[in-house]
Amino acid sequence: MNANGNLMKRRVLNDQPWDAALKSGRAAAEPNLRINMSAAVCVFILTLSTLNGVVSGVLRSPTNVQVTSRDLNLILSWDPPAEAPSGLIYTTEFKNSIGIHKPGCVNITTFQCELSNFGISLYGTYSGKVRALLGEETSAWVESKNITLDTETLISPPSVSLLSIGQTLEISIKEPEFYISSLRNVYSKVSYNITYWKDDQEMMQEKTLSNIVQDRVILDELDPLTKYCVQVRIITLRNKNPSEPSGVLCERTGDTDNSPMVAAVIVCVVIAVAVVMTVLAVVKWKSISHFLWPKVSLPRHFEKSLLDTPESSVCLITQPTEEIAPVSVVTVEEGSPERTKESSYNKQLNGTVGDSCLPGD
Repeated sequence: MNANGNLMKRRVLNDQPWDAALKSGRAAAEPNLRINMSAAVCVFILTLSTLNGVVSGVLRSPTNVQVTSRDLNLILSWDPPAEAPSGLIYTTEFKNSIGIHKPGCVNITTFQCELSNFGISLYGTYSGKVRALLGEETSAWVESKNITLDTETLISPPSVSLLSIGQTLEISIKEPEFYISSLRNVYSKVSYNITYWKDDQEMMQEKTLSNIVQDRVILDELDPLTKYCVQVRIITLRNKNPSEPSGVLCERTGDTDNSPMVAAVIVCVVIAVAVVMTVLAVVKWKSISHFLWPKVSLPRHFEKSLLDTPESSVCLITQPTEEIAPVSVVTVEEGSPERTKESSYNKQLNGTVGDSCLPGD
C-alpha cells in the first residue's frame, strides 16, 4: 500500500508541469481566437449588406406590389424600398391572361400607375410588375398577383334618396359609374339588398328586401310619424364581392296614408277645370272676340261730311311764291301828269307771282 501511494504521488507531481503548460498555452492563444471571431463577424455583416444593398449596379426592389380594381379600373401600386435613395424612379409593365407583356408607366416618381389608360378588357385577367431605377442602376422586377376585372373589381356604393309619401317611403337608387362600360352592360343580373330599421329603437330590428331589381322601391306598412333609416347594397351573381353599402339615410313618415289619394284628387280637379274652360272658350269664341275687340262706328254727321262732294276745288299742292322787286317806269306823255302814271304802273308790277287756289278754277 505504501509503495502504491508513493507511486500515485509521483504521477501527480509529474503531471503538474504539463497542466501548467497547457493553461499557459490557452491563455496565450485566447486573444488570437477573439480577434479571429471578430473578423468573421465583420465578414458576415459585410456579406449580408452586400446582398441587400447596392452592389454592382443592383438596387433594392419595391415591396408590397399589387394590382387593384374599383369600378372596372386597374391600378398597380407598390411601396418604395427601405432606405430608398433620393431621385429614385420607377418603370412598370403589365401582362394579360395570354402572357403578353405591355409597357405601362415609365420613369415616374409616384408609387402607383393607372393601367386602365393603356387599353384593358372588361373580362381580362391581369398582373403588373415594377422595378426601381437610379441612374444606370436598376432593381429586379417585382410582380403582383393576378386579378380578373369582372369577378374581383370592387363596386362603389349606390347613390340613394328617400321621399316620404304618407306612411310610405319611396327609395330611389342610382348605380355607380364604371370606368369602362356600365354596371348593367357588364353584369346581366343586378339586384339590390335594402335594409331598413326604426331610428329610435334601442335594439335594432332590421328588415331586408333581397333581390330587388327595380331602382325605385316603395316601403309600405310603416308606422306613422316614425323615423326610418335605409341602407342599400348592390349584388351581382358573377362578382364575388357585393358593393360597399350606401350611406345611411333617415326620413320620417307622414301622419296618414291619404296623401297620395289627396294628391290624385287635386290633379283630377285641375284637369277637369282646364277641360271645361277650353270647351267654353271654343263654343263662345264669337261672343268673347266681340267683347274683347268691339266694332266702333263713327257718328252720322262725320260719315255724311266725309261722303259729301266738296263745292270748291281743293288746292292740294301749293307752289312756292316768287317775290319780284319793284320796277319804276317813268313815261312822259303830253297832257298827263307824270306822278299819276308812275304810281299806277307801280301798282301793277309790285306784287307776287304764283298759283292761287280760287273757287271754280
